[in-house]
Parts: sequence; structure tokens; C-alpha cells
Amino acid sequence: MAAQRIGLWQDFSKYKDVDEDEILSQLTPEQLEELEAELDPDNTLLPPCDRVKNQTNKEPTGPYDRQHLLQFLESTAKEEEDREERVPYEAGKKRGKVWKPREEPKTIVDDDEDIVLTEEWESALSTATEDELVELAAVLGLHSMLNQVQYEASIKDKRVMDIDEEAGKFRGIAKYSVPKLLPKEPPNTTDVEKTVQQAKDNDPELKELNLNNIKNIPIPKLKELAEALKTNTSLENLSMANTRLNDGVALKVAECLKENNTLKVLNMESNFISGNGMKAIMDTVAKNTSLLELRLANQRSVLGNKVEMEIAKALEENKTLLKFGLAFEQAGPRTRAHDALMRNNELTRLKRVGKDDDEAEK
Repeated sequence: MAAQRIGLWQDFSKYKDVDEDEILSQLTPEQLEELEAELDPDNTLLPPCDRVKNQTNKEPTGPYDRQHLLQFLESTAKEEEDREERVPYEAGKKRGKVWKPREEPKTIVDDDEDIVLTEEWESALSTATEDELVELAAVLGLHSMLNQVQYEASIKDKRVMDIDEEAGKFRGIAKYSVPKLLPKEPPNTTDVEKTVQQAKDNDPELKELNLNNIKNIPIPKLKELAEALKTNTSLENLSMANTRLNDGVALKVAECLKENNTLKVLNMESNFISGNGMKAIMDTVAKNTSLLELRLANQRSVLGNKVEMEIAKALEENKTLLKFGLAFEQAGPRTRAHDALMRNNELTRLKRVGKDDDEAEK
């Protein structure tokens, strides 16, 4: 088989058996540093501070003085001589070639050209009614010829004539339709007092606790639940989305995650957690080894770049979290968090197929 050629017709097949680790082990620290400086992650989503390392080895000569810097740049620009022009400047005279736009060939469309149809098409179109022509226009995708009612009928694969006789014509009027009333979501009927007491008593039957959308739970009761989780060894799934909990509850949850090794899923979406509460939770998650899924999206306050970088750093330190729900605003933390979760899922897959921890991390 012919050798595979890559790039500028160069044969790289002779390098396929080269051991890169052996070559790197023979390089000096200076050569490794030079090689690392030339590598580029080639990821445009990363900010420059994460993509390019600092190459300035010079010690600072003094405090930063903006006015002094501007004066220096202005004086340097005035003292530097202008480049000598090959063709002297003359007012009103154009130098070099004048740019002209490229002329695109125009396609000539003959409007008088006759369209030849088969006898079957001729008979079908000549005997078709107007509502059938409207349906044909919908099938052919000629949506500019249809109104809203006709367009929706074509999507739902319904006949417009069944909806309204006048709506099946090209000049049919689009009338309003009565919106369908959907049943409201049933309220959460979880007994808060009973479940909190079960969590305190470490009831083995309490594996999942759903408090979503219960907005009248007192904040002290939520703190009491978080305090009970420190010694609870049965609860594995806790959902507290849209319960109006705040940073006080978030700090209590962060404390319980330091001692709890049973909880696997935690949902605290759509609440009033600020950057301080988020940072406290993520600092604990960085060292937690039992939590597999964490959802913190849709909080009242804006986190900011600093908090998002702290969250991404915590995710990089955690080796067990598989799912994380949070909408990052900045591209850098979003990419780092994505890479960390992909790494954790890959480590889990390798452990499942029988690889040990050291081999999986490689």
C-alpha cells in the first residue's frame, strides 16, 4: 500500500513508530520551555491570558504612570522620521492603479420561454380547484403565497378547507384562532415537616426528596434540612428548585457537603443565590467525591467573570462530578468547565471497563 502523504507531499510514515515521550525526556528544561512557548491550544474561545503565556521576564522598573507613558509615546512618534515615499505626493493626483470592481456576468432570463408540461400535469392543473392549488403550494414550499392559517395547516398535515372554506383560497383572510387552555401543573404536595423529620431521623426509606416550587418554606426550615444532611446516610437525591432559598441556605448546604458522602444529585436552580453562596458551594464540591449531578442555573444575581473562573477551577479539581447545570456568560470558564466534565465522564467510562485509577487518569 502506498505510504500516506500529508501536507506538502511529504512522507511522514517513517515517524509513526517514534516514541514522543522518549524524545521529550532527552530535552533540557530550556528546550522544553521553548517548545511549550511555541505550542498553541488553537481554541479561539479561550481568552489570551489562558491561550498565550506571559513572555515578559523583565522586572518592573517602577509604578505604572499613564500620563508619563502617553508623553513618551507622543515624543517618540514625533521624533521618528517618516518613511521616504517612492512617488512624491501631489495634490489632486492619484498614485498607483485605480481599483475597479470585478464585473460579474449577468444571467439573462427569458420570460417568454414556454414551460412544457406532460399531459398528466396539464390535466391535473387544469382541473384542480383553488384549495388544491393552495395545498400544492404548501407542499412545494411556496410559503410566500400562503397566509398564516394555510402555513400552519401545511405543517400539521391538515386540509385548509376543513378549517374554514374561505381560508382555502389564495385571497383567504387569516382569522385568529382561540388558544388552547393547557392544564396547570399540579402543586407539589410534599409534606415539608414530615420529610425534614425523616432526614433528621436518617429514615432509610427517604432516598429522594423533591421540594421544587414550594415557595412558602421558611428559610430556617431549609437550614434545618441542610444541617440534618450532615449525618444523613440515606438521602441520595435532593431537589430544591424555585424555593426562594438564599445565601444563608447555600452556606449551610456547603457545610453539609463537607461531611455528607451519600448525596448524589443536588438541584438548587431558580433561587436567590449570589456569587458568595455559589463560591462556597463550589469550594466544597471541589473536594467532594460522592456528588454526581449539580444544578445551579437561573439565579437572581449575575455571577460575573471572577466567580465563573472560580467555578471552573473547582470543576477542574473535582474528579467525580458528571453533570453540571449552569449557563456561563464568559467563553473561557465555559470551555474549562466543559473540558473538566468531559474528563470526568471519560474517567468513569474507563473505570467501568476495568481500568485502574492511575491508568484512567493518563
